[in-house]
Parts: sequence; C-alpha cells; structure tokens
Amino acid sequence: MFSIEHEFDATVVTLVDEGSTNLTEDVTINMFEDCVTVEQYDPRTDKVHKITFSLHQVQELAAALDLPEGVYKLQLDGKD
Repeated sequence: MFSIEHEFDATVVTLVDEGSTNLTEDVTINMFEDCVTVEQYDPRTDKVHKITFSLHQVQELAAALDLPEGVYKLQLDGKD
C-alpha cells in the first residue's frame, strides 16, 4: 500500500510494508524541485535515516531498474 500527498514544496509518497512476516518501517519519499529524499525510521536507534538524491541520480536509478548487470553512463539532453 502507498499514499501520495501534494504539499506546498514537495510531493510525498509513503510506502507501507504490508504482510504477515518481516515487516519493516514505512518508507517516505519526498520529491522537491531540486532533489529527492528517502526516509525510514530505525526502531533500533530510534532515529529517522535520510538519504538525499540529486535529480540526476534519480534518473539514473530509474534507468538502472530496467538494465542488465553492467556499468553505464546516462546521457541527458546531450550533456555529460
């Protein structure tokens, strides 16, 4: 299950782990104009861990989901 919310400066997607075994904490993805953050609460440390991706890194991650094993360089708009 997931939810999508549009806030003033970001779109927020929350992924909820459903099922009966080995459930993990919700993952929250915040999509801003210049970056994307991924957050997840860690009950062992009682802290929220956050990773920040540039928009270029997000585009590379999206491309990587459909590619076989290997090393790639994504060409965007003739740059890079």
